[in-house]
Amino acid sequence: MTALADRAGAAERAVRDRHLRRVWGLPGTVLGRSGWPPSAGQRVHWHWNYWWQAHLLDTLVDAQLRDPSPERLKLIDRFVASLRLRNFGKWINDYYDDIAWLGLALQRVGHLGLDVRGGLEAISSRLREGWTDDAGGGIRWRVGDDFKNAPANGPAAIFHAREGAAEHARGLTAWMTERLVDPDNGLVWDGLRVETGELVKHIFTYCQGVYLGACLELSEVDRVERTIHAVAEHVAPNGVIRGQGGGDGGLFAGILARYLALAAPLLPSGVARDLVIRSADACWAGATETPHGPLFSADWATPAPSLPLAPDAPERDLSVQVSAWMLLEAAATLDHRI
Repeated sequence: MTALADRAGAAERAVRDRHLRRVWGLPGTVLGRSGWPPSAGQRVHWHWNYWWQAHLLDTLVDAQLRDPSPERLKLIDRFVASLRLRNFGKWINDYYDDIAWLGLALQRVGHLGLDVRGGLEAISSRLREGWTDDAGGGIRWRVGDDFKNAPANGPAAIFHAREGAAEHARGLTAWMTERLVDPDNGLVWDGLRVETGELVKHIFTYCQGVYLGACLELSEVDRVERTIHAVAEHVAPNGVIRGQGGGDGGLFAGILARYLALAAPLLPSGVARDLVIRSADACWAGATETPHGPLFSADWATPAPSLPLAPDAPERDLSVQVSAWMLLEAAATLDHRI
């Protein structure tokens, strides 16, 4: 096993030890607490963040592929059932980006031999309902909203491509290319307000990641390469993907790292690989040790704070810790020996 795989294993153990707990105290259930140390609400999964759980599930699949284990496979099965239970018996909610993320995780869970067909069917149907011709196509951020954005269209495009609906995926990706890609530098803007035509030009790392992933699934290699070079030039100072705080932003860098790692073996330049490896090295070097293993920084270029954590420290957030674990799993797939 490589040193990078060892690091990924340490990150997995730390996240599992600090965050995985029963739902409402029910035997056989498990989800990730949103914070550590947890608040009272986090202890009972009152504050649980559906899409954070989707990425935690996806990263558990990463770990299972790195180091297959019957115990972890059972954990994944329990996790899927618990997520649906905590979502009050449903697979979906009103946010198209949320359900696309869960759909991507469930597709990979299905490849492990677990039966998640009901979830995939529900998610596929809801995502297709989200498409409208307003503003040239694409899907909205959530039901009834006028905002169409990369965080919804990107993962939905990846999902549809992986389920074999390439033309639908191509339509979503083409909409992003036409409406959200900066023609000057290749970066992907956040979204478009349909009613006013206003472009929201925030630059988030995960928007680059999901567009990259969609283009990758559709073999649009020129756009893949352009996006990677835009990332290297604009959102990865000194070769380390920049952090975007805690909360939802805690996941952004890890999502980009996932799709950079998927692109890396297909491209000769080595830029994508270098971004992932340098980010992983910085992330690991900046971790703080805890009784449960490494605690990772919300910004991989900056060391994590020492214990005890301040009440508002972003490193308390599950999102931040899963993002770092996701990065280390992504790096391990590149088999870079150090």
